[in-house]
Amino acid sequence: MTTQNELEFAGLKAIVTGGGAGIGAATIRALQSRGATAAALDLDPSGAPEGAVQIQVDVTDSAAVKAAVDSAAEQLGGIDIVINNAGIGAQGQVDANDDAEWARVLDVNVTSVARVTTAALPHLRRSEAAVVVNTASIASAIGLPERVLYSASKGAVQAMTLAMATDWVRDGIRVNAVVPGTANTPWIGRLLEKAEDPEAERAALDARQPHGRLVEPEEVAEAHCYLASPRNRSTTGVLLPIDGGMTSLRARS
Repeated sequence: MTTQNELEFAGLKAIVTGGGAGIGAATIRALQSRGATAAALDLDPSGAPEGAVQIQVDVTDSAAVKAAVDSAAEQLGGIDIVINNAGIGAQGQVDANDDAEWARVLDVNVTSVARVTTAALPHLRRSEAAVVVNTASIASAIGLPERVLYSASKGAVQAMTLAMATDWVRDGIRVNAVVPGTANTPWIGRLLEKAEDPEAERAALDARQPHGRLVEPEEVAEAHCYLASPRNRSTTGVLLPIDGGMTSLRARS
C-alpha cells in the first residue's frame, strides 16, 4: 500500500489556471491523487475538485493575477508547480474575427501565461522542484480548418514554452507544454450544441484523430503530471502531443 511519503508529488504545491472545469479540474484531481495540494484559479472556481483552494480571478487583469497567485502561495505554503491551462476558443478563417476578438483571445490564451508565470516566479525560485507546464494545442502543430485565431494563440504558447525553458534551464526551473488533440471539454460540448447536425459534427471530430475519438481531459491531466513530476528533472523544453496520433500517424480510414 502506497504511503503519503511515497507519492511523487507529496509536499508539493500547484496552481492550475482554468481549474474549475474540464482539463484543469482533471489535472487538479490527478495532482491530488499523487500527493500535491492545489489551488484552482478560474473565473468560476466553484467546480474545482474537493480539497482544492478556490480562487476567483480574471487572468486578463495583471493586478488581480498577482493578488490571486500570492493568495494561493500563502494558503498553500508556497508554489512549486504552475499549470497554465486557462484558455478560450475561437472559430473562423482569417477574416472572421475583428481586432477586438483577436485582442481578447490573445489576452486570455497567450498573455495570461506570461502574467501568471511572472507572478509565480518569485515563489518558483524558492522551490527545489520548480516547473511550469503550459497547455498548447494540436492547432499549434498542424493546420485545422476554421481555427486561424485559435491556432495563432496556441502557436504562441508553444513558442513561449521553448523560449521560457531556454531562459531558465540553468536556474532549475523546467518549462514544458502538453499539446492535446481535440478534447472532450465543455467548450467542445457547447460547439457541438451550435452545430446544424451535432451528431455528424461529433463524428467528424472523432474521425479526425487516428484513434477515432476525442481526447479525454484525464488523459491530458496525466501528461500534465508527467511533465511536472519531480521524477523527471531532465524533462524541459518538451512539447508532448496527446492527440491519438494526429501529428505523426496517417492511418487508413
